Amino acid sequence: MSDVLVTYAVVCGVALLASGLTFFSGFGLGTLLLPAFALFVPVDRAIALTAIVHFLNGLFKLALVGRQADRRVVVRFGLPAIAAAFAGAGVLVWLTGLGGLFDYTLFGRRLEVTPVKAVVGVLLLVFAAVEVVPRLRDLEFDPRYLPLGGAVSGFFGGLSGMQGALRSAFLVRAGLSKEAFIGTGVVVACLVDVSRLALYSRPLVAGAADLDYGLLTAAVLTAWLGSVLGNRYLKKITMRGVQRVVAAMLVGVGVGLAAGVL
Repeated sequence: MSDVLVTYAVVCGVALLASGLTFFSGFGLGTLLLPAFALFVPVDRAIALTAIVHFLNGLFKLALVGRQADRRVVVRFGLPAIAAAFAGAGVLVWLTGLGGLFDYTLFGRRLEVTPVKAVVGVLLLVFAAVEVVPRLRDLEFDPRYLPLGGAVSGFFGGLSGMQGALRSAFLVRAGLSKEAFIGTGVVVACLVDVSRLALYSRPLVAGAADLDYGLLTAAVLTAWLGSVLGNRYLKKITMRGVQRVVAAMLVGVGVGLAAGVL
């Protein structure tokens, strides 16, 4: 199988699966899709591509479940998330412009560890721990901390594209029905994506000629399909085994990024 087919198979397969599961899990589309993109493109571009797919898929889900969102929670949680996501995306852009931290040779190959790779790699490892460590996976916060939760999840959403697990930990205690919980999460995710894409757009436009638009389009379409299937068929899925697979993927890519291998 050619490298192109492998790339499409991995990215589209992950987009389909993650988009379907994100309705009901503590992690989102970005948690799975970022590592998949990072296997094939530079990490800063992988984050931006993930944000585009996440945003367009969020708009699609908004049409499916957005009307069920709790407006009060959206305001208390979403507005701090917007500001913090902008700050997180700014940190990412700043890190991308920094020089390498160090380089070394492994099996005859020169590897370089950059600040953005190191930071995102460590964040992936942290989110992997959130998925498998019971005390972290089951964290819940009092509703009075909703603004703080919005700021924290928004910042890490802007910096790494990872926000679903943190968002869910705060929203799960907000007294929402299952439908309102899902709808509110979708609305907040869209708000965060708008904020971070405002900063990602400049480097994306500058490197527009290098983007794989075919891969991006395929990822968006398969994510939409995953949303339809998830909304229709996956409401009773058991998440524990999937979370372990996700954690293993995050650990592998996180170590690879932090070590400069990817």
